[in-house]
Amino acid sequence: MAADFDVAILGGGMGGYPAAIRASQLGLKVALVESDKLGGTCLHVGCIPTKALLESSELYHRVAVRGQEFGIAAESVAFDYPRIAARRDAVVNQLFKGVQYLMKKNKV
Repeated sequence: MAADFDVAILGGGMGGYPAAIRASQLGLKVALVESDKLGGTCLHVGCIPTKALLESSELYHRVAVRGQEFGIAAESVAFDYPRIAARRDAVVNQLFKGVQYLMKKNKV
């Protein structure tokens, strides 16, 4: 089965999927080729999950170490890593769904 495309973009990461969207918006028929998950390394295992984990650790640090400075007294501060990981996964999943929506909306 032959397919006609005006442009083929290799990689659906942070460079590829925006390029595919823009090409489609300009009226081109676009093929986006991704060997793994749409959104690439940054979305799924790099930048985004790391930043979600950092946000949790920064919040913990602010309450546990610097709480008094902000007028917050906490007798004990604890963390629940499974919940931290679940939040990380939820952030990634929400953004992944957004990328999927944009692909569909822009007919990529």
